[in-house]
Amino acid sequence: MNLTTTYLGIKLPHPLIVGAAGALTDDLDSVKQLEDAGAAALVLRSLYEEEITGEQMSGFLYNDGHDDSSPEAGTYFPDPLLAPGPDEYLEHLRRVKRAVSIPVIASLNGVTAGGWTSYARLLEEAGADALELNLYHSASDAKISAGEVESQMIEIVRNVKREIGIPVAAKLSSRFTAFANFAAQLDVAGVDGLVLFSRLHTVDIDVLEFEVLRSLELSDSSALQIGLRGIAALAGRVKASLAITGGVHTSLDVVKATMTGAHVCQLVSALLANGADHLRMLRAGLEMWMRENEWESLAEMRGNMSFQKIPDPSAYEREAFRRMFR
Repeated sequence: MNLTTTYLGIKLPHPLIVGAAGALTDDLDSVKQLEDAGAAALVLRSLYEEEITGEQMSGFLYNDGHDDSSPEAGTYFPDPLLAPGPDEYLEHLRRVKRAVSIPVIASLNGVTAGGWTSYARLLEEAGADALELNLYHSASDAKISAGEVESQMIEIVRNVKREIGIPVAAKLSSRFTAFANFAAQLDVAGVDGLVLFSRLHTVDIDVLEFEVLRSLELSDSSALQIGLRGIAALAGRVKASLAITGGVHTSLDVVKATMTGAHVCQLVSALLANGADHLRMLRAGLEMWMRENEWESLAEMRGNMSFQKIPDPSAYEREAFRRMFR
C-alpha cells in the first residue's frame, strides 16, 4: 500500500501532518510524541509581526526606558504582557529541528513588507524546512478593494520568494470574491503550496455588558466541506501543492481530501481531542479502506473527484444549486 505523497517538494511517507497550533508544538515532549505516533511533518504556530514589534517595545521599556528612573523604584521587571516572543520562537524552532527528524514548517503572519521578508529570512536561517505564510486579512476596511487586498498578498508572496530559498506555502481564508482566480495568481507568483482554509473565530455579543465575545471551538468532520470544495476547484489547475486544514478527523475524511486533490491533510482539532495516537489510527484506517476498495496508492486516487474532471464547473455548480433550492 503506497501512501507516499509530495508536499512543497518534500517527499513524505503519508499525507498526515500536524497543523499550526501552539498547544501541539510549543512543547518539545509533545513534538516528540507526535513524531513517534507517525506525523509526516509538522507546522509550528504562527509568529505574528505584532509579537516582533512587541518584543522591540519591551526591550526599549526594559533598557532605555529606565534611564531617568528613580533609584527607589520598586521593580524593574518588564510587564509580562510585553514578554518577548520572536527570539524564543526562533530558538524553539532550532530545538524542534534538533529533536525530530521529520520536516518542520515555520508559520509567519506579517503586517508590513519588511516584517514579512526579514523574519522569513530568520526562520530559514533557524532551520525551517519550509515556510507557511498565514495570509489573514479581516477585510473590514471599506476603503480597500478586494483587488487591492489580493495584490498586496501576491506581492508578499513574490517578495518572500525572492528573499528565501526554502519552499513557501500560502494559508488562505475562504472569503475571497473569486477564490480560484486569486489562488491561480499566487501560483503564477511562485507559491509552492496552498493551504485551504484558515478557520475563523466565531463572534457573539453580550447585550448586557456590551462586549464582543470571540471563540474558536474544535472542528468536526462537517467543517471539511468548504476545504473540499476549494481543493477540488484548484486540483490539476495549479502547480502548487495543496493542503487541506479544518475538519479532517477520520480516515474517510483523508480519502475525501485526496480524491478532491489534496496532497496532505493538516490535523489540529482531531489531535487536540484524541491525542497523538490518533495519527496511528488514521493511517491504519486509511490503509484498510484502500485495501478493501482496491486502491494501490494515493497517487492514483488523487484528484479523481476534482473540478478538473468536469467540462464546465460553473454550470455544474449552478445546476446543483438550482436543484437544491427549487
